Amino acid sequence: MAGRVDPDIEKILPLLPLRDAANLTPQRARAELVALTDSRKEVPLPQPAAVADLIIPTAAGSVPARVYRPAKIPAPTVVFFHGGGWVAGDLYTHDRSARTLAIELEAVVVSVDYRQPPENPFPRAFEDCLAATQWAARSIAELGGDAARLGVAGDSAGGNLAAAVAQACRVGGPRLAAQLLVYPATDLVGCYGSEAENAKFPSRMENAQGYFLTNDVMRFFAGQYIPNPKDGSDPRASPLRAVDLAGLPPTVICTAELDPLRDEGEAYAKALQRAGVRVAYFREPGMIHGYFSMGAASPAADGARRRACAELKAMLNGPS
Repeated sequence: MAGRVDPDIEKILPLLPLRDAANLTPQRARAELVALTDSRKEVPLPQPAAVADLIIPTAAGSVPARVYRPAKIPAPTVVFFHGGGWVAGDLYTHDRSARTLAIELEAVVVSVDYRQPPENPFPRAFEDCLAATQWAARSIAELGGDAARLGVAGDSAGGNLAAAVAQACRVGGPRLAAQLLVYPATDLVGCYGSEAENAKFPSRMENAQGYFLTNDVMRFFAGQYIPNPKDGSDPRASPLRAVDLAGLPPTVICTAELDPLRDEGEAYAKALQRAGVRVAYFREPGMIHGYFSMGAASPAADGARRRACAELKAMLNGPS
């Protein structure tokens, strides 16, 4: 199976973190993602017109965030939720990704540093992300955005949060123009440790080992986020379990062929389509989890990211 991996990504596989899942801890996961980001310090960062840190006030307290602005405003606005298994990742580890989004979308991007488990278990990350999206809508003029062109986006655990936020926004607002879900986790029932649940998504076992993100690591992350297994069936944790998906915004979903999360992302794309939602779905051959940030190493990964961003840009700027 290894021969199917994009050859440029195969070269960097040994450099990627989150190995030895049996001994993984939240602290180690966080430190390894920071170390991976540190290793790229010599690569110049993409430069939007302006970058600034800010604090988002919420009912539960202050949430740190970073806003990236294009030269031309008003512009579409995208609230971005970083990946890292809910446990790890932050404004620093995903700074390059957020900068790239702002430039490629010609949009204001608000990157949210939500509370993380195990110190802050479910649903606190979701609550922070929803509150940040509602704040962005209220502050759209100050941000340089356009209320008619507000979207959410996230990768991996951030894709899970973006999907859950989009569902919640149908009830209390704000109205979203689009959402981007990059290799999202969409079904946490069983926390990746149930044979019966895993059997519903063959990619969990087909790609369980050898392609950076492993099923064992996902089991660790999901268990940290939802220590009470009953919460796995809550649509705020498992967007795929929502009874009704009608009325969600146009959606871009990206999955990687060699990712344990591939099939649940694809299942969510199909479920949205059945509910009448406009979906652009990209299943990228030869790609692994995390390819959205591997464009510097892999021209194929760079092209895959650009395709998805172009589709999201069209959704944000066109009729929804």
